[in-house]
Amino acid sequence: MIAIAKSVAHTSGRNPVVLVHGIWNTASIFSILKAHLEDQGWSVYALSMTPNNGDARLETLAEQVGQFVDKCVGPQQPIDLVGFSMGGLVSRYYVQRLGGLGRVQRLVTVSAPHRGTALGLFSDRPGVRQMRPGSAFLKSLNRDLHQLEMLRFVSLWTPFDLLILPPWSSQLKVGQGRRLSVPSHNRMICDPQGLREIARSLHS
Repeated sequence: MIAIAKSVAHTSGRNPVVLVHGIWNTASIFSILKAHLEDQGWSVYALSMTPNNGDARLETLAEQVGQFVDKCVGPQQPIDLVGFSMGGLVSRYYVQRLGGLGRVQRLVTVSAPHRGTALGLFSDRPGVRQMRPGSAFLKSLNRDLHQLEMLRFVSLWTPFDLLILPPWSSQLKVGQGRRLSVPSHNRMICDPQGLREIARSLHS
């Protein structure tokens, strides 16, 4: 079951923004970011994927994103995606494998383990195994990085991240990578610098 958090603001022609959370999170983790983007005129949607504990494969969660977008935003409306942590990989799978490339115009990932995190080695949950460095899931997505050149792709990361290990695995060779001086993983979506850079990425 997909839980929905929706806010409608005056968009001034901007795409709706869909927020995709990370492991153990729900849509509520975006409360500060959602309010920040709404104040600047975006329509913001967030979903709570289930299960959120790594028991589901990331492909399954990406299907939930696709269903949510079609139902809540509409099947034709162009959108922008912000994927936090594991949500960055889920968003990429939606874009690269489930047809999202045809409607996503901007993809902003925040502290996403694009090349894996060593913490994935300490759990056998299916979704967590997919976030291990060198996993078949990551190798497959990263073989097709050229697809991300067809949209506006930005990856935000911090060297002080203790959940994405090493932190620079959030970087990719496409799009723009921006290093922020935010002191922790979760603060990337509530620290003033993180909020500013996410909004800036959606403006471009």
